[in-house]
Amino acid sequence: MLLPKNGVEVSKLRKMRGTRAALFGTAVISITALALSGCGAGGQSDGATDELTVLVEGGGLAELQPIADLYEEETGTSIKLVELPYDGLFDRVQTELGSGSVSFDIAALDAIWLSAFADGVEPLDDLFTDEVKSDLFPGLVSESQVDGTHIGMPIFTNSEILFYRTDLFGDAQNQADFEAEYGYPLAPPTTWGEYTDVAKFFTRDTDGDGEIDLYGTDVKGGVETEWLATVSQAGAEQMVLDPASGEVTIDSAEHLEALDFYTSLLPYAPPGAAQLDWPGAQNLFYQGQLAMMRFWGHAYTQTPDDAVVKGKIGAAPMIAGPGGIAGVPGAWYLSVPTAGTHKDAAKEFIAFAYEHNELSIDTSLGLVARISAFESQAGIEGKENYGAILETLNSPATNARPATPKWNEIVNTVLTPLLQKAVEPGADNSALLDEAKAQIEAIIG
Repeated sequence: MLLPKNGVEVSKLRKMRGTRAALFGTAVISITALALSGCGAGGQSDGATDELTVLVEGGGLAELQPIADLYEEETGTSIKLVELPYDGLFDRVQTELGSGSVSFDIAALDAIWLSAFADGVEPLDDLFTDEVKSDLFPGLVSESQVDGTHIGMPIFTNSEILFYRTDLFGDAQNQADFEAEYGYPLAPPTTWGEYTDVAKFFTRDTDGDGEIDLYGTDVKGGVETEWLATVSQAGAEQMVLDPASGEVTIDSAEHLEALDFYTSLLPYAPPGAAQLDWPGAQNLFYQGQLAMMRFWGHAYTQTPDDAVVKGKIGAAPMIAGPGGIAGVPGAWYLSVPTAGTHKDAAKEFIAFAYEHNELSIDTSLGLVARISAFESQAGIEGKENYGAILETLNSPATNARPATPKWNEIVNTVLTPLLQKAVEPGADNSALLDEAKAQIEAIIG
């Protein structure tokens, strides 16, 4: 299914990324031993090299730099991190894998690219021992596979969590008023029902001019990932479609329940939901116009100094629907091109990167992949987002996006337009999902 053989347009596969130590024992020993044995699956044994070239996107460079520095110090092999913009990284990998001649030894790939590039990268099954898999979130283990073969090792992952205003939630008058109205204490919500109550409670005119200037939440119509998390929260086991059977499931009862809940929040959100995306939502929250926001966990430590809410933000796990807490993993993976000339050496570095994953904690994004690395930040002030991400990604209801090279075409031409229509007044959610099913069936053939 390597591009362009699978017929997917490059432009359809470009998408804003959904967009970043204790307990390393036997798993480290096992994965390092396998890598150093030079048992590259399917590839010929290659000679030693004093430099490996790794293609990365900006976030990947930040997360890998301390690992690369240590690797060179310990082995003498330098790691050349070549930073490219998101679309530029995709284009270069796509072009070189398609030509069969590559200038890089390793590429950092967005999770949604793995199925598109599966035919051009090496199996990494030897690295995925039971010990290794036990220290990775279940969603990352499944997402790393295409047709049952592991083709990427996660370097970091992310998830949406709940951001909330600690000044509003900690206010004594708000606490008394909320409990008087709803019959239970004001606290960061954990369920759909609680989220709705809190969003409604905080939607108000704070300055007495007759206009609402504080909203309980936002509703993002310009991006699909938050609704997809809601689909998993509703209990859907397959998100949009089942790649194994080819069945399109977007018209299921769980998808409808999720869309109904998602749009039920519109009265407590600012106008303009159809165009609201990630940067727009962040801006609203930082300006003090939202009491709560569901957003990617790495942003917790990146609040601008001039934000109205600076120092007033709390972090909690993503909310739960009938199916439980659920987010969408936002992971990046290291993969080795089949046409590479230093495949064994590349796998050795990937094993090393897994072993020293905790070094990414103190980077600009501060994102890691291993459960133990997340757990190492428990109780550390200012790192409350780690526990929230950990609980969200560890939840059995959290699902990865479908492994299909058609995914971004589905997102761009079906899912985002679906949400933009659903957040408009008078939308028929059931009819919209039926229409989306027909469109997706036409895409996947």
